Amino acid sequence: MKIIYNVTVNIDDTIHDEWLLWIKEHIHQVLATGKFDRATLSRVLVEEDMGGVTYSIQYRAFSRATLEAYYKEDANQLRADGFKRFSDKMVAFRTELEVIDEFSVN
Repeated sequence: MKIIYNVTVNIDDTIHDEWLLWIKEHIHQVLATGKFDRATLSRVLVEEDMGGVTYSIQYRAFSRATLEAYYKEDANQLRADGFKRFSDKMVAFRTELEVIDEFSVN
């Protein structure tokens, strides 16, 4: 079973550029845990009533067990820096997605 760990974040315009630099570094730190094989950073193309800019970061976990290990061993420490820096200027929520099937044109 393939699992995608999705983090959706709305960022206040006043910290957008600083946050974007930080999240790219943060993604590399999450991947360095060895629990994910890749990540995708996407901008959500829907304007939110609350303003700001919304992003989705999707991490592909090796398995359900490695995602659970990430929560237990790494998540709190890796999230702490972002909360310290940006907590009053961002809103985040997390979802887990199970990949049912994948398709391509090739």
